[in-house]
Amino acid sequence: MFDIKWIRDNAESFDEGQIARGAEASSSRLISLDDERVAHVRKLQDAQTRRNAASKEIGKAKATGDEEKAKALMAEVGELKGFIQGGEAKERELQDALTAALSSVPNIALDDVPAGQDENDNVVHHTWGDKPQMDFAPKEHFELGEALGQMDFEIAAKLSGSRFVVLKGQLARLERAIGQFMIDVHVNEHGCEEVSVPTLVRSEAMYGTGQLPKFSEDAFHTDDDRWLIPTSEVPLTNLVRDSIMDAEQLPMRVTALSHCYRSEAGSSGRDTRGMLRQHQFTKVEMVSITDEDSSVAEQDRMLECAETILKKLGISYRVMTLCCGDMGFSARRTFDIEAWLPGQNSFREISSVSVCGDFQARRMNARYRVAGEKSVKFVHTLNGSGVAVGRCLIAVMENYQTADGSIVVPEVLRPYMGGQEIISAKG
Repeated sequence: MFDIKWIRDNAESFDEGQIARGAEASSSRLISLDDERVAHVRKLQDAQTRRNAASKEIGKAKATGDEEKAKALMAEVGELKGFIQGGEAKERELQDALTAALSSVPNIALDDVPAGQDENDNVVHHTWGDKPQMDFAPKEHFELGEALGQMDFEIAAKLSGSRFVVLKGQLARLERAIGQFMIDVHVNEHGCEEVSVPTLVRSEAMYGTGQLPKFSEDAFHTDDDRWLIPTSEVPLTNLVRDSIMDAEQLPMRVTALSHCYRSEAGSSGRDTRGMLRQHQFTKVEMVSITDEDSSVAEQDRMLECAETILKKLGISYRVMTLCCGDMGFSARRTFDIEAWLPGQNSFREISSVSVCGDFQARRMNARYRVAGEKSVKFVHTLNGSGVAVGRCLIAVMENYQTADGSIVVPEVLRPYMGGQEIISAKG
């Protein structure tokens, strides 16, 4: 969320940034809302000042025996009290209206983010690895999984409806192995602290990271006003809400392996087969909290952390710099990692790494203080998938398939699979 004072001082660049994001140039509207609020607050303050002065004059009038003046002053004070009581309620309404308007405004992209409207305007940043050469027609993951008898969408549909899957046997173990492998790498090699987080959160937490109020339809809501997390970015980032950290505590780097839930609103007809777009999935998330000077460099570090996972698995990928129009609401710059899927003969997103500046911190009131300084500053927040477990399972299955439909277990995963080297179609 933006500071209205900053918008006043940078109205032109703010509007340019919003237009680049595909939003309206809203500085005039926001400043007008704030002008109304400021004017009302000024009237309220004047009324309070006059009420205090009139109250003192009543005593003086009574002391001099001027009862008529005292009555007039008492009547004036009564009117002022009524105005102030109603005025304080209106002040809250005006502040809420301004906050709501500011809450719906997306973050502004960094200067090096490419212009564009959608995924077709994203730019290849770099690629890694060689695509596997197969002397047979590669199958998609769901063809492999169903043939193995270990990936069942029909039973899942009976249990929960479409966009769910039941994994069995060695594929279920392989999914678990992938998640454990990722967490171990991020903790042991990348210096993250592992955190186990709730997957149900309050509205305040969703608001803090930008999912609310604008994107409520993308998440699942419970009857007791809680939300199933769309990503563990939500609870991990909110660990610092309403707090003032010491600068020496930064950067704070945490990671979690959790279930995530998304309604997939607006995705009708997209990726209807297989595990690519599910209502429930597992993901390893990384979150970093930094000072204002370190966040851009931290994004590069987090990107390397996510890339390390695919390098260790030997899966070819490309990194895309998202254009202004394709970035998430809270992001200033986003890199997507897309893994090569032979069965689809295409690259598909498997991780997204974003820097948000102080955008989320303002919504959460998360700040830090440099030693020896009285003033506090808003922290900068970053988040990145490290990586999506279900999609990584898809990538492993498709890249390590054999002609007979078996799946070779990548070497780095074998310790997590009890030494198993292959998931065989022959059992």
